[in-house]
Amino acid sequence: MLLNLRTHYTSQIDPSVMNGSEVKLAGWVHEVRDLGGICFVVLRDRDGRAQVTLVKKKTDAKLLETAKKLVRESVITVTATVKTEPKAPGGYELIPMEIKLLNEAESPLPMDTTGKVEAELDTRLDSRFMDLRRDKTTAIFKIRHETLRAVRNYLIDKGFIDVTSPKVVATATEGGTSLFPITYFDREAFLNQSPQLFKQILMAGGLDRVFEIGPIFRAEEHDTRKHLNEATSIDIEASFCDHFDVMAILENMISYVYSQVKEKAARSLEVLGIDLQVPEVPFPKITYDEALKIVNSHGEESLKWGDDLSTLSENTVGAYVFKELGASHYFIIDWPTEIKPFYAMPYEDRPEISKSFDMMHRTMELSSGAQRIHIHDMLKKRIESQGLNPDGFDFYLKAFRYGMPPHAGWGVGCERLVMTMLGVENIRDVVLFPRDRRRLSP
Repeated sequence: MLLNLRTHYTSQIDPSVMNGSEVKLAGWVHEVRDLGGICFVVLRDRDGRAQVTLVKKKTDAKLLETAKKLVRESVITVTATVKTEPKAPGGYELIPMEIKLLNEAESPLPMDTTGKVEAELDTRLDSRFMDLRRDKTTAIFKIRHETLRAVRNYLIDKGFIDVTSPKVVATATEGGTSLFPITYFDREAFLNQSPQLFKQILMAGGLDRVFEIGPIFRAEEHDTRKHLNEATSIDIEASFCDHFDVMAILENMISYVYSQVKEKAARSLEVLGIDLQVPEVPFPKITYDEALKIVNSHGEESLKWGDDLSTLSENTVGAYVFKELGASHYFIIDWPTEIKPFYAMPYEDRPEISKSFDMMHRTMELSSGAQRIHIHDMLKKRIESQGLNPDGFDFYLKAFRYGMPPHAGWGVGCERLVMTMLGVENIRDVVLFPRDRRRLSP
């Protein structure tokens, strides 16, 4: 049985209680060091490394010869005795009884896995299977795993139901041209930009609180360090809530995620050299008007009311908030209605301003959300005011005619959340197989 190839991962061996025990480890040959009288083979698996020690005078000659001939990154299984050795990885070494070669790697390798020779990002992405054998790369995706686990646990604990919306749709979520068209039998369809319309429909269905973690697609010709054409979005929608209610859910979720990553991914954070600081709640809230004043007083741009914030302006506001308030996360609230999507609810006494928000990291936007328009006629007029045809949204508008409760929600970019948490410079580093305007393979 293949299960007999491994009894433990490297991290599961505790030399204080397993000294002298027989174990079987499986993984890759990270390194072979032949020092003449002694040979070291470093085995690497998902959890770490183990040192296999072969002393010439004490080791079977055939076994020693097998070890010396091993090619880096070949797959092996080792049957060995655990011996306490404080200087070795994990505090133990393995004295082998058998080393079995399962698959020999070709040479030369497409890139170095030891960290001694750095590779360009494109080289790493072209050989992602090899890049994932590097400790720092693996650490990022273990942290991403813990991030999404924490998100799910938090939202489920708050009464949210996990849902899945379609990714092939007949119409745009928010209008516009940033859509990937596909052929759907005898008609045109699109890859969905967002689960927005569907999660709102679910509010009419009475599910009350829903969340989804899934892919979104944007056909935008960006070529920056923080944009992708396929990304993972964390979305919620909640009935009988306003924008302040869901902002509280969002900031508390972010704080919880950080605390869980700090606790459960401590070793991965250590590999990356990160001392993760859990953000304090509540996050500061500044209005759109206040953000404009900060940009115009402290930035390099001059903005007028109704302008969106550029990347440069976002950085100006983020730096100001961090300097003055010591916060890396904050909200910009009360945006102009006309620059937000048609479903954002305007204030009753100030219809030019919407009950919308962006949740920011000091380096970039992480989330946007709002209280939604839940009145059918008002929503239809907003769709028309943005030059869209309401007939294309009939399936969506229908849900608002038969008892739609007040509701609010938001979406968070998973990649940006992990990126800013770890201080990663390029968003492609936190995606296994990124899709941008230049990369479609692997």
